[in-house]
Amino acid sequence: MELRFEDVDDLCTGAAFLGAGGGGDPYIGGLMVKQELAAGRKIEIIDPDGLDDAKLIIPTAMMGAPTVLLEKIPSGEEPIRALRVVEKELGRQADATMPTEVGGINSTIPLFVGARLGIPVVDADGQGRAFPELQMETFAIEGVKGCPLGISDEKGDTSLVMTDDNHRMEWIARGITIRFGGTAYFANYPMSGAEVKRSAVKHTLTLARRIGEIIRNSRSRKLDPIDELFTFLATTSYAVARVIFDGKITDVDRRTSEGFTLGSVSIDNPSGRCIIEFQNENLIARVDGEVLAIVPDIISILDAETAMPITNETLRYGQRVKVMAVRVPPIMRSEAALKQFGPEAFGMSEAYRALE
Repeated sequence: MELRFEDVDDLCTGAAFLGAGGGGDPYIGGLMVKQELAAGRKIEIIDPDGLDDAKLIIPTAMMGAPTVLLEKIPSGEEPIRALRVVEKELGRQADATMPTEVGGINSTIPLFVGARLGIPVVDADGQGRAFPELQMETFAIEGVKGCPLGISDEKGDTSLVMTDDNHRMEWIARGITIRFGGTAYFANYPMSGAEVKRSAVKHTLTLARRIGEIIRNSRSRKLDPIDELFTFLATTSYAVARVIFDGKITDVDRRTSEGFTLGSVSIDNPSGRCIIEFQNENLIARVDGEVLAIVPDIISILDAETAMPITNETLRYGQRVKVMAVRVPPIMRSEAALKQFGPEAFGMSEAYRALE
């Protein structure tokens, strides 16, 4: 599939929805992609099931605190430099790139890289949503090594990380990101086409585009976008979805620490208060101590009128919202997956309870 200029906004909307409030504002990445398309460059999104097993795929992405991203707009050269660091270490050029996560700006960074370098982008990722840490990948669960990792900032500085431990890779790269000013751009988990087919959450870029298209078309046709999303998601691997709360935002506690955006948002209605905690992404939603949804299931905060997703760095007092929870695909709910990015991985005492 060749990505068209008019597809970009839909893909960004869907990526913000799947990003569970995190992943960075996709609007910035969308502008970067549109600029490449307007310049006449092409972006080919390819089916992971059709990959040659021997091809080399190197994912590209941004890491750090999404709130910082609003003040440090990337030029686009950062992820390309990071990719070159990995290619140099491997002694081989990438045949394609792909997202590490489908949420937020990280759905668009590989599209920009693909356009600028003339390589295709694989329609898959390693999270099926967005998570805050580098080891929180289905790639890692399936035994793909995260390193070599290349990382770069807006000043042209680069670094190479080499370790056999994906948790240590995250720790080292996070420290570099903090020294780079709170955000950085990286390439890691270099893998073969065969490993992509075994370890990735498939067809998530086209899923994001379709979600955005549904939200846009529903508004123009005077249909309820929430109902339309329910109908569509029921046909996908994200089959269970529901609105778990609606009301007005009455408090936002948001801070940047250790390379993350941390905090909580309180949403009130006459029947109670919903508190959602986040570490870049929304992790758990509670009402009066009762857990309504919990990671790895997606918790997305939507504008009550338009159903447009609201990222956590743009939450504001007084916004009227609906909170939608979506069950993630089976590959993300296995015992190994829950150890990697379930409640325990975030230090929570609550056990995972599937949305249904």
